[in-house]
Amino acid sequence: MVLESRRGIVVRASSSSDSTDPSDPIAPLRMESPTGQFLSQILISHPHLVPAAVEQQLKQLQTEWDTEQKKEELSASGTDLVLYRRIAEVKANERKRALEEILYALVVQKFMDADVSLVPAITPSSKNSSGQVDTWPSQEEKFEQLHSPEAYEMIQSHLALILGNRLNDSKSVAQISKLRVGQVYAASVMYGYFLKRVDERFQLEKTMKILPNGSDSEGSSIEKAVREDIRPAGDSLAVSSHPEVSSWSGGFGNRIKPSRLRTYLMSFDGDTLQRFATIRSKEAVSIIEKQTEALFGRPEIVLTPQGTVDSSKDELIKISFGGLRKLVLEAITFGSFLWDGESFVDSRYHFVMN
Repeated sequence: MVLESRRGIVVRASSSSDSTDPSDPIAPLRMESPTGQFLSQILISHPHLVPAAVEQQLKQLQTEWDTEQKKEELSASGTDLVLYRRIAEVKANERKRALEEILYALVVQKFMDADVSLVPAITPSSKNSSGQVDTWPSQEEKFEQLHSPEAYEMIQSHLALILGNRLNDSKSVAQISKLRVGQVYAASVMYGYFLKRVDERFQLEKTMKILPNGSDSEGSSIEKAVREDIRPAGDSLAVSSHPEVSSWSGGFGNRIKPSRLRTYLMSFDGDTLQRFATIRSKEAVSIIEKQTEALFGRPEIVLTPQGTVDSSKDELIKISFGGLRKLVLEAITFGSFLWDGESFVDSRYHFVMN
């Protein structure tokens, strides 16, 4: 029996002695538009048909858009024109929501294809008997298979920046600000999007044998440049302006290894790097925000008179470093899949602005 929970898509399994949990969440974000609800059903019943269903929905959106454009050309002036523009605005918002949820469905379907389960919403009810919120499996081997070897080297450096000297410690548990973990998750999604975009171009140039000089070597100047751009953040998770996230001090600068893809990145000029680091569509930005909020809830941010964030109301969660590692790997992969989904949709229904 298919159910829609308040937070996400859920499959309610039939009762059996094997079942320890009657509900199996597929994704934390609930899709609410008619298009999103239709794709939710496809994800549950026939996930392999999602790309075909998406193409059908995109054709429908294109037909609606073409019809509206013709109406606009024939529209009258005065009061009728004002009313028409208001209707067109409402329909544009509906199309934007539909596009967002099409992107989300494509991302979720890619996780399902890879047999990787998404982390469910982190709520008080998700804690185990010891109070930990991370009851999900690691699945690190599966994550590694979803990225190129060069990209996975960069991902390991990203993990080292976040976990520091806890990189290989999956058992230890810490109490961490839920807001900070949410920030790291969102930043890691954006990093995954950026990394996939760069790696796609890198792999193409590698295949064509036109990589810039030095991209096949590991230079100390690259390591120095990366280290200079990393800012330690004490013993709490934090987000820096660097596309990677810094955290958990303790000599983690020594863990950043130069790699072919990092060397390739450093050959970009500032404008190219900025362009690659920019999310191309508002719909993709919105999905990142909504996925993060579905996982961690809407944060209650209070500013002090001095303009700083009041941390007294910040909720702390109990999580292992292995659980943090899974969250970051999922976020990076989510960003990578989001790039793929956005490119797939834009090739059939142009919505990405230049």
